[in-house]
Amino acid sequence: MVKSRVLVVGGTGYMGRRLVKASLAAGHPTYVLRRPEIGLDMDKFQVLMEFKQQGARLIDGSFSDHRSLVEAVKQVDVVICAMSGVHFRSHNLLMQLKLVDAIREAGNIKRFLPSEFGIDPAQMENALEPGRVTFDEKMRVRKAIQESNIPHTYVSANCFGGYFVGNLCQMGTLLPPKHKLHIYGDGNVKAVFMDEDDIATYTIKSIDDPRTLNKTLYLRPPENILSQRELVEKWEKLTGTTLEKISIPGEDFLALLKGAEFAEQVGLGHFYHIFYEGCLTNFEIGEDGEEASKLYPEVEYTRMHGYLNRYL
Repeated sequence: MVKSRVLVVGGTGYMGRRLVKASLAAGHPTYVLRRPEIGLDMDKFQVLMEFKQQGARLIDGSFSDHRSLVEAVKQVDVVICAMSGVHFRSHNLLMQLKLVDAIREAGNIKRFLPSEFGIDPAQMENALEPGRVTFDEKMRVRKAIQESNIPHTYVSANCFGGYFVGNLCQMGTLLPPKHKLHIYGDGNVKAVFMDEDDIATYTIKSIDDPRTLNKTLYLRPPENILSQRELVEKWEKLTGTTLEKISIPGEDFLALLKGAEFAEQVGLGHFYHIFYEGCLTNFEIGEDGEEASKLYPEVEYTRMHGYLNRYL
């Protein structure tokens, strides 16, 4: 079977770099959009040069130049967008509408994967303000994709380990707490935690799979469906320590929204939905979705005790 040619947009970013690596590892002819907007950002430039040395091909294109995007898209079969959608870094989700326009005009793409990789926005129609902006914008991009009849796959990857696991789900830090930590509610609501490299591996496996065409791919490997307390217990067992646990009732957590900066309000809202409402696990996957670990049992995904070992 001929491997699809893959273009990664946002390839120098947090998930984009992993998607490029996974695509190359799987033997796909892999292209990365090189945008002139990076200017003198040496870090991004060096990442692009490393990709080139590893066999990726760089394609010039800009979101301010529609024709360049169309020409870039025409050279590949699959487009994966990994542009940032978090407010504390950069938030560019609606720029994808220009990419959708280019894909529609090019007319050759057999699969488009927009920048999602988190909570399934289709489940979040009742999300809190202002954090719901993330889900509303993703749904706006989905609407444009579907109205343009673009073949697609949406990837719901849940909680990135780097942001949720090493810190035991504490906000404002990426490191494990040393003495005490906050527990959200009773701490028993189930979430799903993922190694970012595994997210990329599952994503790349889906691009030529007819079972994921025009569906949502949910990443819910069974051993990584854990409550916050279960995650903390894994850390305590690894370290031989016991942390003081301070429970925050839901109403007290919501009170934190008042007076917080906008980006913090967005994050707080998302944490509330994950750890108080269980938005990652409180629904069954329907006929419009597939679960990645069932489709691809050959992937030896990282369990969270292994992920936590990195922080010892």
